[in-house]
Amino acid sequence: MIKEIMVKSVLNKHKKRDNWFLDDYSINPYSGCSFNCIYCYTRGSKYGENMGNVLSVKINAEEVLDKQLKIRRNKGEYGFIALATSTEPYQSIEKKLKLTRKLLEIILKYRFPVHILTKSTLVLRDLDILKEIDEKGIIPDDLKDKLERGVIINFSISTLDDKMAKILEPGAPAPYERLKTMQKCKSAGFLTGVSYIPVLPYISDLDNELDNMVKTARQYGADFVFIGSLTLFGNRLSDCKTLYYRFLKKHYPNLVPKYKKLYRIFPQPSKEYRKKLEEKTTKLCEKYGIRKGILT
Repeated sequence: MIKEIMVKSVLNKHKKRDNWFLDDYSINPYSGCSFNCIYCYTRGSKYGENMGNVLSVKINAEEVLDKQLKIRRNKGEYGFIALATSTEPYQSIEKKLKLTRKLLEIILKYRFPVHILTKSTLVLRDLDILKEIDEKGIIPDDLKDKLERGVIINFSISTLDDKMAKILEPGAPAPYERLKTMQKCKSAGFLTGVSYIPVLPYISDLDNELDNMVKTARQYGADFVFIGSLTLFGNRLSDCKTLYYRFLKKHYPNLVPKYKKLYRIFPQPSKEYRKKLEEKTTKLCEKYGIRKGILT
């Protein structure tokens, strides 16, 4: 079901810049997502209720964004805008509505840089606008000596296994379709990378799996790689924690006790696990000559 909603704000100003993704702002043109990833962290919040069944379109987003960016531009408050942080900006309905494209046109008008976060091949449609933003986007003063690009295109992948991805991300393009799309973006001259977020404990975070992930990203031309842990929220039937444990019980029942020990009562795995994952990422990026993150 598609629901039209009016919003008072569409541009979210962050308290501080995200250390990983470098965004100062975020925009989510839609609420809900047809990609329907069962591990999506928003499923543990009010934004994730009925994610795959009810899609809300912010029909006045263009008008609101124009006003908000004009104010920020006039104050000289330039910063990277992430599209999108809690939903897919290029999900199926975007082919028809072109809302993300319309918002990119406004972003270009005010010359803000953007970080595209996607699982979709549809981003290729907008490379013309993104090329202009890449050239004309005004980089924040404290990033000018580190980054000269107005566009970052980042593809999210949790596993390279097509069959598993179909279960976990039923509405999204297959992992290698995303990699081929990234390769095309790279060939078009863009700064591109892969966010292996989340990797799945005891499944896609195994040493051989991580090695293959980083190697494959490099082979497809990625400039950078992120690797991050799985977050599990909530106890309602529609929450990611409930859905993910249901997946485990069906496909990996032997892993359920390990997960309970790893997560205990927290949404994140243990600090020790996250530290080891970070160390593995560093070594693999050094091994394959790819940046661990956009700047490092």
